[in-house]
Amino acid sequence: MVTQPWLLLTYKVPPEPASKRIALWRRLKGMGAVYLQNGVCLLPKTDDHVRRLKMLENDIGEMGGDAVILETVALDRAQEDKVLSRFKADRDDAYREFIDKCDDFEGEIAKETTAEHFTYAELEENDVDLKKLQGWLDKIRKLDFYGGELAHEAAERLKGCEALLDTYAQRVFNAHDENR
Repeated sequence: MVTQPWLLLTYKVPPEPASKRIALWRRLKGMGAVYLQNGVCLLPKTDDHVRRLKMLENDIGEMGGDAVILETVALDRAQEDKVLSRFKADRDDAYREFIDKCDDFEGEIAKETTAEHFTYAELEENDVDLKKLQGWLDKIRKLDFYGGELAHEAAERLKGCEALLDTYAQRVFNAHDENR
């Protein structure tokens, strides 16, 4: 049985200025919308999404465009699965990019460790990078409405980065032990 209600937004905006059209696209992608085609996107039906889409409808009108918001469900389970797959694929793309950044973070810590570069400045820089990773994963999770397949791997990789930074921090503290 098909039970998932979605909000369907269809819109048309003037081609110029392109910056407004691009900003609209970014806002929708930032909400986690999945595009079915140009100017047609879906979001899970939530009160927050209804409110935000109504505000976007107003913004589209101010741009000289037109928008329609509908509540919809899939015709059957196969259609619903196609939509869910698109949502999951979008999130998995984001998780994949996140995991690549975890690789970069781990590489940076390994480089500093190999060079025995145990400074507070480097620790602070890496701590800032870790906080960025933590915030980024939080943002991805908020848009992961249907459980992307790479969610668990991304969470585990973040834990690994946190542990790696803890180990590096201990080496920095040991290198600067004030009790010597």
